[in-house]
Amino acid sequence: MNFKRYRDFVIVLLALAVPFWFLRASMRDPKQASGPDRILVALSTPIQYAAATLARGLSNLWGDYIYLVDVKEDNARLASQNARLRERVHKLELLEEENRRLRRLLDLRTNLKIDVVSAQVIGKNTNEFFRVARVSLDRETRDIGPNLPVLSPDGVVGTTIKSAGDTVDVRLVVDAGSGVDAVVQRTGTRVFVRGSGDERKYLCNVEYVQRTDEVEVGDVLVTSGVGRRFPRGVPVGTVTQVLKRDFGIYQQVYAAPAVDFSRLEEVLIVTSAAADEPAPAAASAAPPRR
Repeated sequence: MNFKRYRDFVIVLLALAVPFWFLRASMRDPKQASGPDRILVALSTPIQYAAATLARGLSNLWGDYIYLVDVKEDNARLASQNARLRERVHKLELLEEENRRLRRLLDLRTNLKIDVVSAQVIGKNTNEFFRVARVSLDRETRDIGPNLPVLSPDGVVGTTIKSAGDTVDVRLVVDAGSGVDAVVQRTGTRVFVRGSGDERKYLCNVEYVQRTDEVEVGDVLVTSGVGRRFPRGVPVGTVTQVLKRDFGIYQQVYAAPAVDFSRLEEVLIVTSAAADEPAPAAASAAPPRR
């Protein structure tokens, strides 16, 4: 029992004395170091080097861990900020596009110099041979009857069918029941633009184009103003295909509508007759054909 007590005492004494001896030996001037001191320094050097290397490694590892944690938090914060900025940019782009559309609509309304009512497209109904858009008026009015022209800054949209309160059904120009008297802007040739009713794409048939008439792909068709139904000079469509036959009176001509109905947002409904204007010289030179 006494041996165990002395053993513990000796272990504690060595644990306290050995570091002191190593420290004392390492702090002495190497020129004044005795033999035992040199032995202690030689024994402690690799231990100290290993301990210092381990400490530096653990310190670097801990520093890298803290750095990665900070980088992860910074990345998460930047990703969230980037997402908010992208959403804000998207909203600003939408507002800019809306502002551009409304400015064009206002310019059209100013240039027409006739009574119009603005409306917002709220729905579309498309089926075979019948294409209709539903619009919501900016203000309720009693002037919206059937067969009134509907326009957009890009051109002719169609005509009204019926109204109920502040909503109006509009027959699009590509509907098979729609027809617009027009002229080829380049030559003044009188034509009649009728909707094809094709449910797969927006397309118009250009009728009454004689074989001798000069019509080319890319020609712009505009309203003639005949009958004072539509204001004169409003784009109706662009010729996309011309088929000249070896026989018959008329050419077979197709046109794409001037308005992109898939992106139509706002329209103007003309509530008064267009001003009576003289027909263009080129158009008056060509008699109407029906």
